Amino acid sequence: MTTPASVPPTIPVPPTIPVATPPARFRDLFASEWIKTRSLRSTQWTVALTVLFVIGAAAVATLTDKAARSGPAEFLPYDAYPAAGYWTLMLVASTMGALTVVSEYSSGLIRTTTMAVPARGSVVLGKAAVTAALWTAVGTAVSTGSFLVSQAILDGHHAGVPITHPGVFRALVASALLAPACALVGLGLGVLLRNAAGTVATSVFTLLMLPTMFSESNRWSADLKHALVSAAWNRLVRPWEPDPGSLGYTATVPGSWIVYTLWPLITVALAVLVVRRRDV
Repeated sequence: MTTPASVPPTIPVPPTIPVATPPARFRDLFASEWIKTRSLRSTQWTVALTVLFVIGAAAVATLTDKAARSGPAEFLPYDAYPAAGYWTLMLVASTMGALTVVSEYSSGLIRTTTMAVPARGSVVLGKAAVTAALWTAVGTAVSTGSFLVSQAILDGHHAGVPITHPGVFRALVASALLAPACALVGLGLGVLLRNAAGTVATSVFTLLMLPTMFSESNRWSADLKHALVSAAWNRLVRPWEPDPGSLGYTATVPGSWIVYTLWPLITVALAVLVVRRRDV
């Protein structure tokens, strides 16, 4: 007669409690986005060439104009801050700001990023913080370098002006902030459009081409023009006040600073709202 083998009693296994992953800290997001940015050689070369080109444009403009300088010294913004150099800065900054986002969408890296950090709005804000910091530094270097180079050339003709000269400091700050403002606009458009060609074309049209379509002879046209970034920069670098007898409508200095502030804030805010509501 056989007896059944004894079955050892089963030991109950306690249920596993999932460990919640702590949310990424903003400084970690900032650090990761900064590593992405500085690891690209194209970023370093683009920034270096842009700085050299814009400062070189200021030197060329000053050398061209110095022969016509006579009489008491005055500050002429088209010497230190020529339109050719700073329109190029706007183009490069907006394009690089857009590529910060669009390059991840085109390569598929954005899926890895959102899996690591599900809070997509925080990802956009991290990219915006790095973009603003980088291009503020670039804009400050370019603006200061342009002014110093132009004044060094004019000092030989006793036509240089100090930074305390009326209108100089405002023009220097406005030119320094032009780069981060355009870069953040490009970044916001990149999140909204998610296409490299479309984003670059939209940035170029909005920042560079659209202001030339409006004049200051009519009130409605002047209001639309003054609401654009390049027109605001042009007003802020101008050291003189508008002629009361002029037939045109000129933007105000406070209004131009408001335009500088609202464009990057609105585009980045829209990007944060949109990225939270749609799939990758």
